[in-house]
Amino acid sequence: MRNLVAAINNRDSIALARMAGDGPQPVARGVNETVERLVDMLFMSLKQVFPASVSTVLKDPRDEAAAKRQWIAAFAENDISTKQQLSAGMKHARASGSPFWPSPGQFIQWCKQGELRSAGLPDEDGLYDMVMKYSSRRGLIDSPEAYPWESNAAYWMVTGLYSTMRANNLTEPELRAKCRAELRKMASRIESGEEIPPPRAQLEKLYMPTASEKALDNVARLKALVRKGR
Repeated sequence: MRNLVAAINNRDSIALARMAGDGPQPVARGVNETVERLVDMLFMSLKQVFPASVSTVLKDPRDEAAAKRQWIAAFAENDISTKQQLSAGMKHARASGSPFWPSPGQFIQWCKQGELRSAGLPDEDGLYDMVMKYSSRRGLIDSPEAYPWESNAAYWMVTGLYSTMRANNLTEPELRAKCRAELRKMASRIESGEEIPPPRAQLEKLYMPTASEKALDNVARLKALVRKGR
């Protein structure tokens, strides 16, 4: 599995092509043989979990070779490059209850969901809901540190996203994209062994009004002066 991860991380096109059963075979196979076996083992495990694939999508060896190429490319494009991610994907596959072969996108989603769960983190929807809930209650608490956070990670992610949302007037799609990025960063920190610090008071970021807000404020002041002069 380590060699598979290395091949993906290094974008080794020759090793990946051979791993997918495509391209010329080397005279001295060595590590390439190991990489091929690892991918074959991954597909073998998936075939056991999804038996219908043997007589459908993977019936022809050429189709299986093409499928492997697609999966390898999808792994590289979506940063699926650790043993933990692949193991999380297989765990979800075994629990899916479906006899049908998943798409690369579906398996990648399983990998990421499992990765977040193993790190004790919510998924994108869960984090978005946490930001919205915190936003609705922010005016009722003395400080962010007094809020009943689910975890240290939740504190840092939600307060950061909340500040970014307000400062940049983010739309829902924009905030969701920020949630995805924040989850990836936090999961990486936790997996690396970093201890996420507890909530602590931070310097409040000054809110900079927009040009339109400044204009409206100036209009309001002028109206007040006019009323006062009457």
